[in-house]
Amino acid sequence: MKLKVTDAAIEKLKELIETEGKIPRIDADVTGGCGMSVKFSIVFDEPRRNDLCIEMDEIQIRLDRFTKRYLDEEAEIDYLDEQGFLVGDSFTSSACAIEIG
Repeated sequence: MKLKVTDAAIEKLKELIETEGKIPRIDADVTGGCGMSVKFSIVFDEPRRNDLCIEMDEIQIRLDRFTKRYLDEEAEIDYLDEQGFLVGDSFTSSACAIEIG
């Protein structure tokens, strides 16, 4: 997995790590069954045992295997004052599996 973090996001992550005292983690919020929707965000909490750790520019970003499954092989984290952190490509799927039998 390749993670690109913009300069704006790195500066904001460093600022929040210092004030929060916790580690940033990419989190996937999955909703729905048929018509599933996935939205990625950054949360600050304690490290978890099975988290994957990506280090860059003197910071660590963690993610769990569940979240990694939904992220593209190349994901970007950006930060905009108006919107906050923008992580990867959130998506909605209208696919629905129906078993007929």
